[in-house]
Amino acid sequence: MDINELLDELYSYSMHGIKLGLENIKKICEELGNPQDSYKIIHIAGTNGKGSTATTLETILLEAGYSVGKYTSPHILKFNERIRADREDISDEDIAHYYEEVKKAVENAGVKPTFFEVTTAMMFKYFQDKKVDYVVLETGMGGRFDATNITKAELCIITNVTLDHTEYLGDTIYKIAREKAGIIKECPKVIVADSDSEFLKAINEEKAEVINVLEKYKNAEEKLDFERFITEIKIDKDIFEFSLFGDYQFKNFLCAYEAALELGIAKEIIKEASKKVIWQCRFERYSTNPLVVLDGAHNPDGMMELKKVVEKGYKPEEVAAIVSILKDKDVKSMLEILKSVSSTLILTSLAENPRGTSGDEIYNQLSDTKGCSVENDLMKAYKNALAMNKKIILICGSFYLLSKFKEEINE
Repeated sequence: MDINELLDELYSYSMHGIKLGLENIKKICEELGNPQDSYKIIHIAGTNGKGSTATTLETILLEAGYSVGKYTSPHILKFNERIRADREDISDEDIAHYYEEVKKAVENAGVKPTFFEVTTAMMFKYFQDKKVDYVVLETGMGGRFDATNITKAELCIITNVTLDHTEYLGDTIYKIAREKAGIIKECPKVIVADSDSEFLKAINEEKAEVINVLEKYKNAEEKLDFERFITEIKIDKDIFEFSLFGDYQFKNFLCAYEAALELGIAKEIIKEASKKVIWQCRFERYSTNPLVVLDGAHNPDGMMELKKVVEKGYKPEEVAAIVSILKDKDVKSMLEILKSVSSTLILTSLAENPRGTSGDEIYNQLSDTKGCSVENDLMKAYKNALAMNKKIILICGSFYLLSKFKEEINE
């Protein structure tokens, strides 16, 4: 079986849907010898910012001399991106090896797992065999019943909570925060970056000490450097040149910074590491002439954070955006936010995705269509945007769109 056939088989577990619960993953991992107990874990939940925080902390731990595994989702181009040891994606050969090992464990356990449960079990075993010191572990959805939550974490981080995945996690900030707080369990400390009262009420119901970086570092400052495309962060007298660009990266940096201090890592190491963080599709410069930026904003809060960055550097008439949004998202709110910073929207298609929409479907949801057009062919949409000679072209709305863009345009 070649890697593409194997991945097709692995993705077929998605037909089992999304099932929040820990019974399957516990049984599978018992068959594997509970590999998740072999290393120290930093567990990260939150609606937005998990990946950036995880990657920043991964970079700091590596700079400090540790061997580090990182587990994130979704991937942008290749499945391999989800499971990374010492900044190297898992190889196709190792995917095949650990998939076969987990498949046997699934048969022995007599369970019907989801795609995410199988992938999570593969990750746990892979990192055990890699003998990593730390695993930076991002939840898939929620926390309490997420497949990653059979671990004992040294430290927990909950970046924030907004109304997303409400059909699974609850329809209020408090309910969703309670689900995400489920990762805390016996963890002595949890780091958060959210000032919402309902969020804080939910987190404080756990036994752990809560460290709110927005409160602890309320005098910290951040400045966007549009020349060097970095975020300059000042904490007391220390200045950090953070390589991830955007106002919203400030909170993510503070979470990783505080976690690193809790783990006993020196500020000088954090300073060096902060210059080296690479995380694709988070206000990523795809090209500089013209400036094309890819951003994974895929809900209203993410789009609002993107807006804050764009409006600091550009006028709406200088911006064109190519956008597509999944049908289970708040399409109207996201487009209204985007229209306030981009006078031109080109709506394109993700109809090949079961949750995707066409540009026409998105267009029909707009009350004001001024400056909006439909081009379902992504390559043509990109050429149309280039022909407008704008100062910046944004590609945003869904990680699936960014993945499709990188695949099609790179060809």
